[in-house]
Amino acid sequence: MRFDVVTLFPELFAPFLTSGITRRAYASGQVDVRLENPRDYASGNYRRVDDRPFGGGPGMVMMAEPLSDCLSTIRGQRDQGVPVVLFSPLGQPLDHAMVSRWASSQGAILVCGRYEGIDQRFIDAHVTEQISLGDFVLSGGEIAAMALLDAVARLQPGVLNDAESFAQDSFNPALDGLLDCPHYTRPEQWRGMPVPDVLLSGHHERIARWRRDQCLTLTARLRPDLIAQARERGLLGVVDEAVLAKL
Repeated sequence: MRFDVVTLFPELFAPFLTSGITRRAYASGQVDVRLENPRDYASGNYRRVDDRPFGGGPGMVMMAEPLSDCLSTIRGQRDQGVPVVLFSPLGQPLDHAMVSRWASSQGAILVCGRYEGIDQRFIDAHVTEQISLGDFVLSGGEIAAMALLDAVARLQPGVLNDAESFAQDSFNPALDGLLDCPHYTRPEQWRGMPVPDVLLSGHHERIARWRRDQCLTLTARLRPDLIAQARERGLLGVVDEAVLAKL
C-alpha cells in the first residue's frame, strides 16, 4: 500500500520511518510512504503557502492553490480515485476499526494542515475523509499522520516479532474490543511487588481466565462504554457477566 503525505515539514518523518520495529514495514515497502511538500508548488520568490484569513482574525490560512497543485502531481502518479484524508478536529475519531480498514487498503493521500487551517475550498474540492486523534488541537497534522501510519504498519504481516502480538492489543476483536490485561516480566519480585501467582503456575487455562478477568475489570473501570458495546454485540459470556457483577 502507498501513503503520500502532503506536509510542509517532511523532515519530521525521517526518524519516524527509520526507527523502531515498524521500520520493517517501511523498509520492505509493505507500507510505501512518500513525502510531498506543497511549498515546492508555491509561486513567487518566497514560496508562500499561507495568507491572512478573509474576515479578519488571528493566524494564517493555508492557500488552496499550492495544495491543489501538489495533489495533482501525486494523483498523476497513482489511481485518480485514491482517498484524500485530512487530519482535522472535525474528523471521525481514529479507532481500531478504522486502522484495520486502512491496513487492508491500497493507501491514501494524507494532508497535514498547519497554521489556523486550510482554505475550505480545497477541502470541499478534494478531501474525501477527515480524521481526528481526539478532542484536542495539534500544531499540525504530522503527528496524526504518524499515528495512523504506525498503527497501520504494525498490522502488516511480519512486522511484529510475534504474529500474535497485535491480536492481544486493546480494542482488538480478539479481545472482543476490551482493554488489554496487565503484563509482567522478570524479576518475579521487584521492589517488594510480586508477579501474580497465577502467571507463574504454568496452568494455561487459569492464566487465560485471569487475563480475561483483568480485561473485563480494567475495561469496566476505565472504559465502561466498551463493556456496553461488547454486551450489545453479544460478546460477553455467563462467566464474564459474573466477573462484572462482583465489581
